[in-house]
Amino acid sequence: MKIDVIISADDIKDEKIVDKSVVIVDMLRATSVITTAMDNGCKAVIPVLTVEEALQIAGGDRKKYILGGERNALKISGFDCSNSPLEYTREVVKDKILIITTTNGTRAIKRSTAARNILIGALINGAKVADNLVNLRNDITIVNSGTGGQFSMDDFICSGYIIKRILEKTEAELTDISKTALYIYEKNPGIVEFIQNASHYKRIQQLNLYDDLKYCCKKDIIKGVPQYSDGVIKLL
Repeated sequence: MKIDVIISADDIKDEKIVDKSVVIVDMLRATSVITTAMDNGCKAVIPVLTVEEALQIAGGDRKKYILGGERNALKISGFDCSNSPLEYTREVVKDKILIITTTNGTRAIKRSTAARNILIGALINGAKVADNLVNLRNDITIVNSGTGGQFSMDDFICSGYIIKRILEKTEAELTDISKTALYIYEKNPGIVEFIQNASHYKRIQQLNLYDDLKYCCKKDIIKGVPQYSDGVIKLL
């Protein structure tokens, strides 16, 4: 088993992911939203690239669908929810289908379709993601969604955590970037404090999203692992 890391959605190339088991990581906040919504009873999640596509699929049927996501970390006009996982409570999402579009996370999902498997990962379900990857017995690529096409410290330390949990279960060959992600995780036990050094954190401060940050930095509070296949995300 080999483990590699891609540092942003813009860096995804088919040759890096073809026939691999891929994990999409956008811990602040798209993959944390998807994981939380499904844990709270959401039937399925449909990731799309544009607001127009989301509105077209929903077609005004808000009994069946809810619309969620962001542009530049802000709630989209006319949508039901923003990109805060704390909004996706059981009362809001149970038995609904979430249609989501975000700046980075949904783009990373859509650009990874050459993979054999596409799992949705975050710190909040990192251990179970690792368990499923070990069971798949396949080479792994962890795709960091990044921020605006750039490297993101939060996704990278989350990747290191997932790698750590994989290595507790099995041996694996790590690329240099995977080794670096693991090193960063092991040397920074205070994940919130580490992320406060990221450029992304300035946006978190501006929008008063500290509660989101604290939630997304919790480890293994969710047991489910969402998987993307044929345009839809469902629980494994």
